[in-house]
Amino acid sequence: MFNSQGRSRRTCLFKKKEKRTSGSDVVAQSLCSWMASSSISEFKCSYDIFLSFRGLDTRKKFTDHLYEALKREGFQTFRDDDEIERGENIKSALQKAIWNSWMSVIVLSKNYATSTACLFEIHTIIEHRKKKSDHFILPVFYEVDPWEIKQQAKKLDFEGKTVRVEEVKGWSAALEEVASMAGMVSQNQSNGYEAKFIEEIVGVLCKQVGKHRRVGDYLELDENMQNLKRKVEYLSGQESDINSEISERQPWKRPKKEVEVWLTDVQRFKDEVQRLEQEVVRETNVFSRKRLGSDIVKKFLEASELQEKRRDCYGLNNKWCGGWPLRIDELQVGGKLCRSKKKKKKKVGGRFDNAAFPMRRPIDMESAMSSEGFVAFESMRKAMDEAMEALKDNRVKIVGVYGMGGVGKTTMVKQVGIKAQKEGLFDYVIIAVVSQTVNLRKIQGQLADMLALQLQEESEFGRAARLKEKIMRTKKILIVLDDIWKRVELSEIGIPSGSDLEACKSKIILTTRTYHACFTMGSQAKIHLDVASEEDSWTLFRSYAGEVVESHDFHDVARKVAKQCGGLPIALVVAARALGDKELFEWEEAARQLEMSTFRNLDEDEKVFKCIKLSYDFLRGDDAKLCFMICCLFPEDTDIRIFEDLVKYGIGHGLFQDANTMNVARARTLSVTRHLQASCLLLESEQEGCVKMHDVVRDMGILIASSDGEHAVMVKAGIGLKEWPREENYRGCTAISLMSNEITKLPDRFVCSRLQTLLLQNNSDVQEIPDAFFEEVKSLRVLDLSSDDIQLLPSSLGLLTNLGTLCLNCCQSITDISILGKLKKLEILSLRESCIEELPQEVGELVNLRMLDLTLSNYIKQIPPNVISRLSNLEELYMQGSFAEWGQAVEGTENGTNAGLDELTCLPRLNNLKVDIWDVQCMPNNVALDPNWIKFNICIHRDKFTRSLNVQLSKPTTVHPMASLVLDTTINTLPDWFNKVVTEKTEKILYMECRGLHDILTAYDRARLSGLKSILIQQCYGIVHLMDSVKWVPSMPVFENLVELSINNMDYLNQICVGQLPHGSLAKLKFLDVQQCNELADVLLQSNLLQRLQNLEVLNVSANSLEEIFKTEQLEEGQIVLQKLREMKLDNLPKLARIWNGPSRLAIFHNLKVLTLIKCKKLGSLFTQSVSRCLLQLEDLWIADCVALEGIIGKDDQGEATSIQSPSSQFKMRENGEKHKEEVMDKINFPQLKNLLLQNLPCLRSFYSGDAAIECPSLEQVHVQDCPYFGTSTSDFNSNKTIQFNNEQHFLLLQKSNPTLHYTGGTRSQVKCGACKSLSNWDGHHFRSVMT
Repeated sequence: MFNSQGRSRRTCLFKKKEKRTSGSDVVAQSLCSWMASSSISEFKCSYDIFLSFRGLDTRKKFTDHLYEALKREGFQTFRDDDEIERGENIKSALQKAIWNSWMSVIVLSKNYATSTACLFEIHTIIEHRKKKSDHFILPVFYEVDPWEIKQQAKKLDFEGKTVRVEEVKGWSAALEEVASMAGMVSQNQSNGYEAKFIEEIVGVLCKQVGKHRRVGDYLELDENMQNLKRKVEYLSGQESDINSEISERQPWKRPKKEVEVWLTDVQRFKDEVQRLEQEVVRETNVFSRKRLGSDIVKKFLEASELQEKRRDCYGLNNKWCGGWPLRIDELQVGGKLCRSKKKKKKKVGGRFDNAAFPMRRPIDMESAMSSEGFVAFESMRKAMDEAMEALKDNRVKIVGVYGMGGVGKTTMVKQVGIKAQKEGLFDYVIIAVVSQTVNLRKIQGQLADMLALQLQEESEFGRAARLKEKIMRTKKILIVLDDIWKRVELSEIGIPSGSDLEACKSKIILTTRTYHACFTMGSQAKIHLDVASEEDSWTLFRSYAGEVVESHDFHDVARKVAKQCGGLPIALVVAARALGDKELFEWEEAARQLEMSTFRNLDEDEKVFKCIKLSYDFLRGDDAKLCFMICCLFPEDTDIRIFEDLVKYGIGHGLFQDANTMNVARARTLSVTRHLQASCLLLESEQEGCVKMHDVVRDMGILIASSDGEHAVMVKAGIGLKEWPREENYRGCTAISLMSNEITKLPDRFVCSRLQTLLLQNNSDVQEIPDAFFEEVKSLRVLDLSSDDIQLLPSSLGLLTNLGTLCLNCCQSITDISILGKLKKLEILSLRESCIEELPQEVGELVNLRMLDLTLSNYIKQIPPNVISRLSNLEELYMQGSFAEWGQAVEGTENGTNAGLDELTCLPRLNNLKVDIWDVQCMPNNVALDPNWIKFNICIHRDKFTRSLNVQLSKPTTVHPMASLVLDTTINTLPDWFNKVVTEKTEKILYMECRGLHDILTAYDRARLSGLKSILIQQCYGIVHLMDSVKWVPSMPVFENLVELSINNMDYLNQICVGQLPHGSLAKLKFLDVQQCNELADVLLQSNLLQRLQNLEVLNVSANSLEEIFKTEQLEEGQIVLQKLREMKLDNLPKLARIWNGPSRLAIFHNLKVLTLIKCKKLGSLFTQSVSRCLLQLEDLWIADCVALEGIIGKDDQGEATSIQSPSSQFKMRENGEKHKEEVMDKINFPQLKNLLLQNLPCLRSFYSGDAAIECPSLEQVHVQDCPYFGTSTSDFNSNKTIQFNNEQHFLLLQKSNPTLHYTGGTRSQVKCGACKSLSNWDGHHFRSVMT
């Protein structure tokens, strides 16, 4: 409906500064600046709105009604009511009023431009906005079209009046500028109804200050102030407890300094909140109230920080944290007071829903340390037993495990960790990889992640201190340090040693290849992991090679191959995978090679080397071998991106010559990496779209390349190298990798005539490349200089006529790239996050270019015509968050015009396109040839901030679309050719601040969106009914392939669907997300929509005014709904009274596995007893901050007890009569429930208030926090498992899927059901189990 001009002005934050920043940083900075600009400054204006209008046209009708509507909404509006001829003194008053208003509303009518007073106002408004860029202007075109106003601006005529020519020019320019703004047009909106039109205008103005109806009410200062006061009360309670404890101590024993500082801070905070409360009561100005809303958020965050400081100061073992009292004179034991400021998440508006610190997402150790498929051979079992005995020995603090590379040390210590944790020796097991090159920050980060600790300190010393403090406070931790090569100072990492390690009841286990490293690390127990025996080797080999080795023909030769692997698991696995599907003659040849080949200087690595080389030799084709070698060029333990790194480097090398397109090359690369993984030469990465390489395989791969004189490589990546290597070390190399080092200077001449690959990225201290540097490397095919601080590209770069791939990502000091026009064979050019301002004419000379990446290069102002159109072989163009002004005049020039969008449509091979378009007017009405865009992400949006944000928004979610479209306009405004080529093929649409969109059914009809899989709708304020099948009655199924529907920040939406949709509509919808729709009240899914959502799997609802989620009044008897729903999350629904409204026999939740409820303040219970019988598959039940919840399962309404959900139960009831009915109802059964979390439920008294027994035979984890009246005993759950209470690390894993949950601390214990008197005994805020 309307694009916020005010915000677009505020968010044009891509202006050049002396210090250039990366594109991703610019997005982050623009977001922060946008939010910061929304917090009104201390300067107070007299008015919220200045109203400019032509009195004779609109004073007594439209403008008067608008003025009264603004008054009702709380806006202080300036309106000039004088009808006398204005003099100079009047002009001065008007000028002052404009300067002292936050916003201007200009009502443009037919005779507006005939009034010199009106033109004076509009000119003053525009001049004021030039000085104060956040002054918001809303043009309202009342019974006139914008083009008419533009025409009037060009023909201003004041003949006979004393008006200077310069004044007229200024008025004309101002009028034309306002007419060009996106505004409100009465003829195009509200179907001509003036009252509705005024309501929409007021809605836009309210949205501008972050409100949805009444400005003062929206900011909810009263409610938020009450929330803040509750925080103050909580802090006051803690303050009182501490002061009482101090008064009970001997008077000569003063509290520690940290305690005094905290108490002083609390008192200061209380005083400031009191003053803020007084200001909230006194202030009425809209924008001042908005500022106060922001101040309340800041104070709320400050209160959280004070609580965090208190926890840091006192530790977890004192009465204020739920443990035993701690003497005031011993407070420092818990750790020093943390004085580092936490980064606060800023929030626009007044709600606290999202104003919280970002939660840490720890590594999922259960999957990282899984024992699935693990089989220990005899020597490993022996070493594991020794390690377990050492960990039980109180005299042993550090255990060292040493053995050959590839013998299985890492696997072994992980399994030891799992076993030690299960046996209760340790509560937590954390692991970090050290490697040959010790990177302290990386090691600290790995350990901190597994402890859910966020290290914000800049220095390694500060991070170490913070990490040590956490380890000391947490206690009983097994710290695994993998792959140590030399002595590492534990204190530099932040790991306790000596008496500190003993004090926190923790131990260290490390792995290394040498006994000497165990000795230098001070290991009290040194355990040797030997190779597998011949029989164990055969067993392992056979499990990977398959049944073929058991056949008579293959058995003997397979035994020979297994024996040659020398008992090393990695060699056995690699060889088995290489030969498992080969013919007999290939097995025989492999055995012969393993027996005959010898290699000097390999020592104990020879067996591994021979097996990995065997696997390498058996790879299918040169593409797989070259891809393997490319992976060896990366630093140890690096996530290697398949589609970014391997594809770009591979194509530069000439890989996949038979692949006709980049898409085919991508598919081939993925296939090759899967083949390498199946051969155990690559590992799967935790990062999506990445692979990793075992350090032993990497080392052997480099040796394989070096053993072949034709393809020697030098790999010194990520080792902290400061000097350029000596020439004799690389002279014959074909590949050199020096990435991620600290090199500061390059040699004047670089002699390496056979070099094809040079990787120099991430050497940020390199500022200059000597002009002759590339003169002797003319065979170079792949060059990566990304993230280097290079100022100029050397002239010798133009000599690299064989170069196929060039990466200059994040080279933000380079502004001139014209020399690249000489690289005639260049196929891949990546300039992501660059700072170039113009795409030079020379780029058009790159006729072989297949991919051009300019993502987030947001300084580009000019792309001359006929540059891109000459790139006839271009297949992929990426320009998200970059240039968008296609066909528009070049800023700062008289006649310059940018390239038109039609240059992209004429590229015959272009099939992958990601591009931004400023406005529909940039698009040609017709094109000569329909383009063949297969994969695309096209963003049509006036707001530069939104366009940059789309880079993140377009990342895959639950659906992985090939074709996406972002719109701030309706589909009917797009050219026909575009709808045919793009819209009809679109799989994902994002409607963001879309002007004129009233429902999505008409858009479906217009563009035939039958292939649409995902829709995201955000801030489209013209929508009241998302799908209105009464206004437009579809005759065929609609959105039949839609999988994902996300609705966010829709302030006027009050119903998702009106009327009946045809059968088959929404038939494939799996994911429904509805957030921040304040007018969405009553019921979310009524029977008309429930009937269509037969495949719904995930429902996420938050921040709405709903009273019910499901209502079934029109469903027929026996009709099945929600039969596939497996996950439901209801968050911040303050008016929600019940989840299900209808007969229990219709409630089909039989597949629901995860149910989460947070901040549902009115909810008294989740379900009735009868409805709860559907939850047979429920595994996770998480309930937090539901302050009215008295019972999880409520009693049945009268007559409801006869409605049993399970069909089998109904059959039995009919069979056995009323007696069986009573037996069925005497228990509540959750057979699959594993995790139960109850947090901040002050009214919760029991799981079920009736007499029925509770049976949760699978229950394993129970988290109970801040539930003071919850009295259900552990025996009531009847679990067959060992229940763990308040296991912090398990809670943090749950938090990965529910980051809104907040852990407040507590102790962990294991309790067998029936072993406790009570589930909980409450002291302060933390659960403490009471053992019998």
